[in-house]
Amino acid sequence: QVQLVESGGGLVQTGGSLRLSCAASGTSFIMNLMGWYRQAPGKQRELVATIGSRGSTAYADSVKGRFTISRENAKNTVYLQMNSLKSEDTAVYYCHALRPGGIYWGKGTLVTVSS
Repeated sequence: QVQLVESGGGLVQTGGSLRLSCAASGTSFIMNLMGWYRQAPGKQRELVATIGSRGSTAYADSVKGRFTISRENAKNTVYLQMNSLKSEDTAVYYCHALRPGGIYWGKGTLVTVSS
């Protein structure tokens, strides 16, 4: 059974940095696409960033230039480096992974940015 386990969330001040990690377990197959979504209180879940198995990336306009997504295929792990954090980045961040025959979500990790 495939599981995605996130780590790295927490409390940080405005302008600070955090690095999220998400490891996929229970499979030896490389995920075709991995990424991060987030959901702020009272808002819909939104895409933050994605990365393909060969390294192609896409970002939401709101995080371009501040967040960087990367992955280690050998570990089936995806990372999200978040810099210059703003209060509006406060949300639960969910890891997402996709491969033929399966779509997977992590349980989420809370990121709180305080001013």
